Amino acid sequence: MNSLFKLAVGGVRKNGLVMAMAVLAAPVSAATQSSWKPERSVEIVVTSAPGSGGDVTGRFVQRILQERRLVETPVTVANKPGGGGAIAYHYLNQHKGNGHFIVIAGKNLLTGHILGRVPYTYSDVTPLAILFEEYICVAVRADSAIRSGRDLIERMKKDPTSLSFGIASALGNPNQQSVAMPLKEAGVELRKIRNVVFNSGGIAMTALLGGHVDVVPGSVGLMLRHLQTGEVRVIAVAAPRRFAGALASAPTWNEQGANTVVSNWRGVVGPGGMSREQIAYWDDALRALVRADEWKKELERNNWNDEYKASVEAGKAMQADYVESKRFLTDLELVK
Repeated sequence: MNSLFKLAVGGVRKNGLVMAMAVLAAPVSAATQSSWKPERSVEIVVTSAPGSGGDVTGRFVQRILQERRLVETPVTVANKPGGGGAIAYHYLNQHKGNGHFIVIAGKNLLTGHILGRVPYTYSDVTPLAILFEEYICVAVRADSAIRSGRDLIERMKKDPTSLSFGIASALGNPNQQSVAMPLKEAGVELRKIRNVVFNSGGIAMTALLGGHVDVVPGSVGLMLRHLQTGEVRVIAVAAPRRFAGALASAPTWNEQGANTVVSNWRGVVGPGGMSREQIAYWDDALRALVRADEWKKELERNNWNDEYKASVEAGKAMQADYVESKRFLTDLELVK
């Protein structure tokens, strides 16, 4: 942490002697705050393929950890896509108690388990942080006949099989929820909808631009580049209010008559069985990360909400979110 210890001088009289202690004011890095620190390379595991929101987050975290020397050993990123996160979490828990492995986690850590597709959830890993929260956008190609969220709903009410949806990276996650919720509210039969699952948001966007799917819901960061080049149109955002910047013209679902607010969080988890010293180390390192100026600028650029929670609070938040997500998915008829 880039904090200064105040000069402290204390005198304790014993047998006529004065014992003095002084702590010199000096910058202290995150790595010095815990008795444990990495002894070799740290691996950041991403649950999806390159180009996804989780991948972008993981590589940005890697950059700050390295450039600011918050971790003094090399930091690498490993993509372990597949199974809606199952492959990545299985890999993580092959390294139980090893603080050199962390995963960029999202709500799919909860929803995949609720839906019975992933055998791991928050209680099988060690929650280390929730970094931020992001709301979901719904995009079509710029030349699509679908001009708005209302158009999408009306089309699907007439024929639930008329459009295909590119979902990354598992059914039931916040991406799918952001379209399933307004469609269900409008009376569309969700089981008839054609969903195509991709290993990353980047692959889903490639399929959209190639005309292989009609609609892709995803994060702001996923959409931003394609929106700025004019390749896509964002027809709805599942946020309580409009975004600023490049997405200022995109209406919310609520503005279009659908009561829909859906968000995803991005966080960090380690394998199960981590020690207190390892958790303390990552608390210090990640707290320093979210205080970095470049991190704050990235939050603003991507319309990410600063929802940082350290390990203890992150674990409590994941537990509460699991209960809420189960109720939500049951209401959407996505839980069997």
